[in-house]
Parts: sequence; C-alpha cells; structure tokens
Amino acid sequence: MMLKRSRKLQEAGDETAMKEDQDAGSLADRLIARLDSTEAVIGVIGLGYVGLPVLRAFHDCGFRTLGFDIDPHKIERLNRGGSYMTTTPPAAVAAMVASGRFEATADFDRLGEPDALLICVPTPLTRQREPDLSHIIRTAQSLQPRLRRGQLIVLESTSYPGTTAEVLKPLLEQSGLRSGADFLLAYSPEREDPGNAAFTTSSIPRIVAGDGAAASRAVAALYGKAVESVVPVSSLATAEAVKLMENIFRSVNIALVNELKQVYRAMGIDIWEVIDAAKTKPFGYMPFYPGPGLGGHCIPIDPFYLAWKAREFGVATRFIELAGEINTVAPGHVLDAVIETLNTRQQKSLSGSRILVLGAAYKKNIDDTRESPALQLMEMLEARGADVAYYDPFIPEIPPTRKHGSLAGRRSVAWDLAHFCSYDLALICTDHDGVDYAGLVAAVPSVVDTRNATRTVTAQRDRIVLA
Repeated sequence: MMLKRSRKLQEAGDETAMKEDQDAGSLADRLIARLDSTEAVIGVIGLGYVGLPVLRAFHDCGFRTLGFDIDPHKIERLNRGGSYMTTTPPAAVAAMVASGRFEATADFDRLGEPDALLICVPTPLTRQREPDLSHIIRTAQSLQPRLRRGQLIVLESTSYPGTTAEVLKPLLEQSGLRSGADFLLAYSPEREDPGNAAFTTSSIPRIVAGDGAAASRAVAALYGKAVESVVPVSSLATAEAVKLMENIFRSVNIALVNELKQVYRAMGIDIWEVIDAAKTKPFGYMPFYPGPGLGGHCIPIDPFYLAWKAREFGVATRFIELAGEINTVAPGHVLDAVIETLNTRQQKSLSGSRILVLGAAYKKNIDDTRESPALQLMEMLEARGADVAYYDPFIPEIPPTRKHGSLAGRRSVAWDLAHFCSYDLALICTDHDGVDYAGLVAAVPSVVDTRNATRTVTAQRDRIVLA
C-alpha cells in the first residue's frame, strides 16, 4: 500500500511538473510571437548609462518602449526630447519621442504594461565594501504587486552569482505568481562601455540565461531582436559570473600595471614606454594602462561582489582582494607625486598651493563621474590645504555623487591659458581628446600627468612628471 501511494504521489508530482513546463512553454511562445510581430512593449527600470541605451536599442528595432525612473527631472527632460548624457544625445531622444513609441514615466503603477521588463538599477558597495542590493530590492518590491501573468523580467544589473534566484525571484514570487509557471525570469548582464565609439549596445554580444528552459528561450528571443549576437549560457548563476569574470580580469590587470608603475618609477623607467613596446608582441600579451585610480560603475565595485559571495563557500579570494587594495591606494600615490613635485621643483608645500585638476570624468571623452578618482583626489588635495579648481569640457558642473557630496555643484573653470599661469601645478586625471596639453605645459610651472596625456608634447618636458 505504501509503495502504491508513493508511486501515485510521484506520478502526481511528475504531472504537476509537466504541466508547469507546458505553462511556461506557452508563456514563452506567446511572448515570442509578440516579439516577432513587434507588438510587444519593452520596459526598462532605471534610465541611466545602462538603461537608456538599451531602451533606445529596442525602440530603434520598432518596439513600443516605456522607461521608468524615480528621478522626475530625468523623466521631464526625456519626454521633452532632451538628454542628460552624451552617450545618448538629445537628437536621439527627440527622434524617439517623435516616433510615438517612447515614453518615460515615474508612475510605477504602469509596471504591468510592458511584456518584458529590464531592471537596470545601480549595485554599489556599502562603506564596508559589501554588496548593496537595496536598489534591486526596492525595485522588486515595487514590481511585486504589479507583476502580471506572462511577463518576462530580466535583471541586467551586475551582482554576485545567486542574486537573481536567491534575492529577486523570492521577492517577485511574494505576488503569488511563480517563476516558470506564471511569469518568466532571466538574467542578462549589461556590457555598456560609455564613450567607446567602436561598439554600440546592439553590436556587443549579449549573455543570456533564464530560470528554466522556457525563460531561456524567451530571453534569447528578446535580445535577439535588438543585438547582433546572443550567447546563451546554462544558468542564471553562470550568466552572473560571466560579468564578474570580465571585470575582475580588468581589475587585476590594471592593479598589476599600477604596481609596476611604482616599481619602474623608482628605477627611472617610463611605464608607458614599456607598455607600448610590450604590446608589439602579437601573442600572449594584452596592454592595460595605469591611472590615478579606478572609476566607473563596474571595475571598482564588481570584484568585491564576488569576494563577498566567495566567503559564504569558505573560499578566500586573496588575488582579487589584493588587486582591489592596490587600485584603492592608487590616488594616494598620485597625491605623493603632487607633494614631491611641489617640494622639489618649486620649494612649496601643498597647503596654500593652487592646483588645477584636468578632468572630473572617470575616463576620457564622457560626462560620467561615477567613482571617478579625480573627485577623490580633489577632496584629498583640499583636505591638505590646497586651493583646487578643475577643468573638464564634458563636466561643466559636478553632479551629486554617492561619496563626494561636498563637490556637488562645483563648476568647471573656463579654458584660459593666460589664467592658468596663476596655478602652481596642473594634475591630469582624465585624458580627454581635444585638449591643448602643449599649451597647458607651457602655462603651468609643473604638470603631474597620470594618463600620459602629454606624450606628444615636445617642448618643456622638464615640467612634466608622469605619476
């Protein structure tokens, strides 16, 4: 009797699982049909440097798009056909608005309208360098009561393996709907590189994975409409690990050259000349370049997400954490170079000296200040008594930031070589194109260059210190 009962329970369980697979398959089929006809509505939560470009990519493929953000100023500007970032220019937004297939809103009651919802919210670190998933959690809590049957929810935000299944999925299922039976859940890590003209959102291959076979099929079909190449992987955790792998690779190699910079500088060797010569080797080498510290939304943050998660499994990530430490102290080495340059070349102390910082963006030719080492250096210089101003043609005013609130609202000085003569030292933090570095070197007594931006300057090179 017990054996028969056990068999009946197993058969009932098998039937339930089969029905759920069939239900998920039909959900995916219906969504794919709407994608094929471009009737599907694509929604994006978080209209920043990741969310707005991906929304534009789907819009440009003929889909109706709906963007969500909690910032009313962004919403107003977008709906007027304006923009707040150089990577998505106003002309592009104006064309989206004129098409009638784009709208931005702060009304989260409309989260049920899109057929597919992409979550593109920040994933910063806490002060203790632990993952801060508060934006993902709040987004899920806002979505949960509005989630409807048949929707595809895709997390794009970078996070540790397990976030989609262990954090996002349980929060969404508090709605009473189940992933794979009532809605589809997937992960596809963003791969934006702001300012890189060689690659667009549509030309960068997309990693995708779903919670189950049906979700995997649906998310592959979704991104297949907007990008040239889709790369499915076996699980949500694998897709999450791919993004961390990419950024840890960069973090570790940048840490290596940042450390070698200090070694070679002590030996009187130019690290940039070494790198330029080394990259002539056609195999087994890839150039990475030193700088004043790590910036942006990925490399300074993502390695610590994996290091934190690895501790749950009792695995030490000494290599990753060492790279993080080396990159974290890089601004301190730059500060030391500024102090030494003032002392030895001008017999001045940092306190009371006038310092001009070139560049507030975290990398060249963009208007993005996220985690920018330039902001950290400005605060470090001012804390030691320096009179600091900055010039950045892409950042006319420093926006509010998570770490450097005291700098918010500070405006860039105008480019004026006659006025620059009044500064004791110029510190190049960002190597924007189109800047007259030769004129800068001629105007300012000392130039500390962290990016080798002055490499083509031939006159008065004795004023330049590579740091």
